[in-house]
Amino acid sequence: MKTLFLLFIMAVSQQITAQDTATVTVTIENIANDEGEILLGMFTQEKFIKAQPNYSANAKIENGKAIITFNEVPHGWYAISCFQDKNGNNKMDFQNNGMPKEDYGVSNNPMLMGPPTWDDAKFEVNATTKEIVIRL
Repeated sequence: MKTLFLLFIMAVSQQITAQDTATVTVTIENIANDEGEILLGMFTQEKFIKAQPNYSANAKIENGKAIITFNEVPHGWYAISCFQDKNGNNKMDFQNNGMPKEDYGVSNNPMLMGPPTWDDAKFEVNATTKEIVIRL
């Protein structure tokens, strides 16, 4: 009987500490050419555009499209930024006037006049799967 009770307690405590997660699939479309690769970062609010992303990946571009999947992402609010790294230097290049030389995009595809904001790009992960489409 004690063994059964201990198994019950262990099962309940495991369910309490388990965190809901999701698979997030990001499709980047409207890429002008297949040159270079896509570099993508998925951020929480605290890190958005200010620090290293919570999740990052790169993907090969094929026929103007790239797909990146993140597994076991805890439920919560995130934002994504990505760019086409045409020259393979792993950073976004800028002109002298501060304008990007490489195509970029963010989640929700807002019309941008300056750097993206958290409110423009945020989305919620609250199911087992989440699909995001970003247009460069």
